[in-house]
Amino acid sequence: MLKDYKLKDYLLFIIPSFIGILLFITPVSTGDGTTIPIALLAGWVENLLAPYLSLIMMLIIIITAVCSLIGWFSKGKAYEKTPFFKGLFTTSTFWTITRVVAAVFAVLVYFQLGHEALYSEDTGGTLLDGLLHTLFAVFLFAGLFLPLLTNFGLLEFFGSLMTKIMRPLFKLPGRSAIDALASWVGDGTIGVLLTSKQYEEGFYTKREAVVIGTTFSVVSITFSLVVLKEVGLASMFVPFYLTIVVAGFVAAIIMPRIPPLSLKKDSYIDEGKDINDESIPKGYNPFNYGLKNALDRAKKETSIYKFFKEGLQNILDMWMGVAPVVMAFGLIALVIAEYTPVFAWLGTPFIPLLELMQIPFAKEASETILIGFADMFLPSIIGSGIEADITRFIIAALSVTQLIYLSEVGGLLLGSKIPVSFFDLIVIFLLRTIITLPIITLIAHMLF
Repeated sequence: MLKDYKLKDYLLFIIPSFIGILLFITPVSTGDGTTIPIALLAGWVENLLAPYLSLIMMLIIIITAVCSLIGWFSKGKAYEKTPFFKGLFTTSTFWTITRVVAAVFAVLVYFQLGHEALYSEDTGGTLLDGLLHTLFAVFLFAGLFLPLLTNFGLLEFFGSLMTKIMRPLFKLPGRSAIDALASWVGDGTIGVLLTSKQYEEGFYTKREAVVIGTTFSVVSITFSLVVLKEVGLASMFVPFYLTIVVAGFVAAIIMPRIPPLSLKKDSYIDEGKDINDESIPKGYNPFNYGLKNALDRAKKETSIYKFFKEGLQNILDMWMGVAPVVMAFGLIALVIAEYTPVFAWLGTPFIPLLELMQIPFAKEASETILIGFADMFLPSIIGSGIEADITRFIIAALSVTQLIYLSEVGGLLLGSKIPVSFFDLIVIFLLRTIITLPIITLIAHMLF
């Protein structure tokens, strides 16, 4: 029982976990809105290194491509003595090609070579001179300090407390509540990172990892405000965010119960492992059993060297595993979105549906429905000129609840170890659109 534990065991659980909560989950008000300390640290580094980050990210992507080619040609033998690098650089033919393409794209964008469509501010510039700067800084701190959330018992503690809520509602383990909270308050990228690490360590099944990564890696409160400002409705933030929460909650209940998420295997990355037992033994309640599990987990962490080694591996894993995917898929998607009418054509079938829902300027709105798959900000940019407030409100809210966009969360998911395919992301994006659009429209008609 709990009396068997010493004061140092409690402190080893409480102090690092408290610092983790402080860094990743505690909201902080700034002049630009609400954020978290990790994002503030990332912003400080991003501003400090701003003149050099495009060059740094280009070099990281090039080094990743070269090392991946070495791994591919040697079939992993070049990295036999270092399992971490073997896992990072020994990839399939498809992902090796993706990393090489990303390196070529990064060089073309950085030196502004080739067609302007590749390196303009709306395409390659958005990625190499914008998003990848943010990812560099966020991954630097999130990767280094992520073990504070994962290694000292916090997830074990919340796992016991939240199981009776997360299981019936979302068919997920209780510990996933922390992933959702970190995304909601902080950033979807942090949620994907946390989920991927938990899956790799055997805490989530394949189905659970995909559900969490595609359902709870929500856009942060701060970025939601940026979207709303773009469509000129910043004064409506409270009803806007409540609309997102309601629509997102309904989608989170429905999505895990239908394909493709319901078809994912309930097996772990280690296929032979049994399903984690979440039952509470006799003599315990959810609180003291969660505390026992947390103390047992914290006792295993005795090495500061191991803590920082894992943090540095996290950083390299994210920089080199994710950045090339975002560069390759994100640039292709943005070029298609900005320089072709493909997304306008794809939105045409939505015109009758939008007219049925009595949404003004249905044709103009239809052009924004699917373009969010390329980048979440594009619908608001394209829809900002529509004269009807209700239509701009719906476009902005839908772009946030669609969740899967290739320039960030979608690219991160593809670059992570979470077992989700490009086709899965397309289907999930469409389903989230179909589920959340009527809810957002209904609430919008009540507000306007």
